[in-house]
Amino acid sequence: MLGSVSTLLLSVSPARHLLAAEASSQFVAVRVWPASVYTRITIETTLPLKYSSFPLNNPERLVIDIGNAKLNEVLKTLPAKVLDRDPYLKQIRISQYTPDLIRIVLDLKTLVDPQIFTLSPVENFKNRLVIDLYPAVVNTVDDDPLMTLLQDYRHGDILSDGTTTPNARTNIPNNRVPLPDPEPLTDELGDKIKDILKQQKDTEKTNEKQSNKQSKKRKIIVVLDPGHGGEDPGAVGSSGLYEKDVVLAIARDCKKKLESNGYLVYLTRSEDVSIPLVVRVAKAREHQADIFISIHADSFYTPIPRGTGIFMRGINQASDEMVRYLEKTQNNADAIGGFQRVGNKKMMDTSKLNLMQTQTNKHSLKLGKALLQQFSKINKMHKHYVERANYIVLSAPDIPSILVETAFISNPEEEKLLASSSFRSKCAQAIADGIQTYVNQTPALKKLT
Repeated sequence: MLGSVSTLLLSVSPARHLLAAEASSQFVAVRVWPASVYTRITIETTLPLKYSSFPLNNPERLVIDIGNAKLNEVLKTLPAKVLDRDPYLKQIRISQYTPDLIRIVLDLKTLVDPQIFTLSPVENFKNRLVIDLYPAVVNTVDDDPLMTLLQDYRHGDILSDGTTTPNARTNIPNNRVPLPDPEPLTDELGDKIKDILKQQKDTEKTNEKQSNKQSKKRKIIVVLDPGHGGEDPGAVGSSGLYEKDVVLAIARDCKKKLESNGYLVYLTRSEDVSIPLVVRVAKAREHQADIFISIHADSFYTPIPRGTGIFMRGINQASDEMVRYLEKTQNNADAIGGFQRVGNKKMMDTSKLNLMQTQTNKHSLKLGKALLQQFSKINKMHKHYVERANYIVLSAPDIPSILVETAFISNPEEEKLLASSSFRSKCAQAIADGIQTYVNQTPALKKLT
């Protein structure tokens, strides 16, 4: 059977899947994004599409019927975009099934759990019909929890702080003890933090005993987050350079440099695929990261601004016009990347998490200063201090987290820098050196090395 019963019922439900179109829609772009975690097919049109879908078995197929539409040259190019390396999709067949109905048949390589939905225009995209092919069976013992986290996200079981609900297949509880504060706390806040630590004492002792049985030391865990990906290119330079490609190259290089220094490093994405923002946070928390670095290459609506920017989380503190612009573009990544809203579940026990966030913010500032110091050696700094912005990817309350805007891809000179492997390597080294400086200044982490 193709996917779950609930998925199939939804796929044939006219109430959920048929959208009225006043006139025939024009196909303007088609794309296929194959990845190990899921394959995405995007059909972009001038007007919303009227469509339905159903599965066929032996062999496995997925049929999508598009009503009130005529086959054009753009849609005819879709079959040629399927790659042999696609783990889920074998081929695509398209025909004008009736004078007013187009039939698209997806021949599949394996059982899938399809998710089909439409998206309204956003940024440079028009109306989109999105067909996501997820694996029907998810390997929960994989070292990379991304597949399971994406499944939890689709079911609305990942909270806004990267933890999960009791219904999730992954379990990311809020029981992590924050790092000791690098600076003295006020008495009132210090007492509250002590209360939290006291409540977690039994858990900490149990974990410590288990850890000591294996080894007194462990590797420091770093999660690198290359921004954007897949359907979401991020910022695009005047020469056509994509932010998503630049930052993935930097992250891969930085991973190698950190691993050579003895760190355990994970990437939120290791290929050209869209990943929801909260899933990136959830992956860092699932790996119990000690440090989280999100890597970007910013842009502005004029080519004048330039320089590297270092950001930590700061709610309602973006008074600068440029920071507000960057917040909007970065936090809008889910809409651009083509993800449905799957609820608006907030983090639980916010009072406890806010106290943890206060303590973690001090470590984030310390980490940010170390990164700023390193980047000032290779590029002009946009600001000579760690800036604050309400970036969703920095929302983990118990992981020191920083977002690095390596350079302005909208600035012609800095776009040339970002296009060069030499500068990208310098960025990777600056991140690695900044992390090492922070670790050297943090006794709780230093003792692990």
